[in-house]
Formats: sequence, C-alpha cells, structure tokens
Amino acid sequence: MLKDITLGQYFPGDTIVHRLDARTKIILVIIYIIALFQANGWVGYAVVTGVTLLCTALSKIKPSAMFKGVKPMLVIIVLTAALNIFYTQGTPVRPGWIITWEGIERAAQMVLRIVLLISGTFLLTYTTSPIDLTDGLELLLNPLKKIGVPVHEMTMMMSMALRFIPTLIQETDKIMSAQKARGADFETGSLPQRAKALLPILVPLFVSAFKRADELAVAMESRCYHGGEGRTRMKQIKMSTRDYVALALGAAFLALMITLKRLGL
Repeated sequence: MLKDITLGQYFPGDTIVHRLDARTKIILVIIYIIALFQANGWVGYAVVTGVTLLCTALSKIKPSAMFKGVKPMLVIIVLTAALNIFYTQGTPVRPGWIITWEGIERAAQMVLRIVLLISGTFLLTYTTSPIDLTDGLELLLNPLKKIGVPVHEMTMMMSMALRFIPTLIQETDKIMSAQKARGADFETGSLPQRAKALLPILVPLFVSAFKRADELAVAMESRCYHGGEGRTRMKQIKMSTRDYVALALGAAFLALMITLKRLGL
C-alpha cells in the first residue's frame, strides 16, 4: 500500500508539459482547480475529464502512475460516494428505498471530482522537479517579501518536505517488512489493536526522520547556507512563448467552465 503513494515523486521527461515554466504550471493548476469546482453538470465534467486526459497524454505519464496516486484515497472516495448516495433526497430508485437517482448521480459526480482533483494536481509534481518547483513558487511569491514574509525559507521547507515524502515512505515500508519478519501483525485484530501495533513502526520512523533532518541541517550549514538573502540561481527561469500560449489556453478553459456553469451544463 505504501509503495502506491506517489506524492512528491518526479518523473523526468522531455515533453511539452515538462518544458513548461514551473510558474506557468503552478498557475495552470490553480486555474484547473477553480475550473473543476465550476463543473455543475455532466458536460462540464466531460470537459474537465478531456482536459485532464489530454494533459496526461502530453506529459507521457503512465496511467499506472496516475492510478497509484488515486489508490491511497479509495477510502475517502468510497465514503464520499456512500454519503451522497444515502443522504441525497430525490426520486427513489424503487418505492420505499432511501437510495435516489439524484443521490447516485451526485455520488458519481463527487467521485469523479475527487479523482480529477488528485490526478490534475499530481501532474504538477510528476512533471516538475523539486528545485524548479521551489524556484517557481518563490518567484510567484516574491511580492510578499515586501511585507516581511520569509518566502525563500517557506518554499525551501515545502521543497524539502516534498523531496523526503518518498524517502520516508520507503523507510516506513522497510521498517514494516522488518517487523513482519519478526512476527508482527498489522492487518488483523480490532482497530485499537492495529493502532497499537503501529507503535513499533512510529518510534524508529521518528528517530530516522530526526536523524535525516539533523544530517541535512549539518550539510546545509557546512555549505554556508544563510537563507535567501543575496542568493543566486544556477539556472535562470525565463518564460517563453509556449508558456504564454499555455496560460491563454488555461484562461480560455476557465472561461468555458464558467459559461457552462451559468448555462446549467
């Protein structure tokens, strides 16, 4: 299960999506989220689904990677579907049933919305390296420096968090495998028993995380790292024509979704 978590992973490539400026992709993801929540009917959801599939195809990200990103959220997806099916009023599927046709339709739309939200946002980390993502986010938030916000430090922490998520997942998987080899059982028993069985995992995991954090701090200090003041970049970020075209297409996509919502589609 832990191996299926792909949050924070980067899949190198040379596609048109990979070559977009990190700032462009961050803005497009924001536009995508806003447009997704404008979807109010099946036509709107069909448009968003088509855009998501098109972007996935252009980025050449394997469908299996997208499925792995959604898989850890299956419990939330199933719970959301159940709540909408049983608590949406409308025309019963059969006389006396609490399940309504409106509930089924609402559940399907909510499940599709969650899947699209995860898939669309994960494309950002799949196609953008942590360094580019940090630099792009810092440049976008640069105006906040004028009011004293430590933008560089914030983006650096976010970048390191994304960078070490896969590492911590691998570490957790190794610890669980070692505990299972010693006879530990994490899959049977009541919920409190399974929660108690996780303690032998959490303790070494926290120790390992703090050790890695300390080693990272020492490495940064030994390289005379002093925050963002006076720092330069090895690779200068510059937007190109394709970035402006992508932003224009994103704006058109958002305008279309707003129009579809007003038309009730």
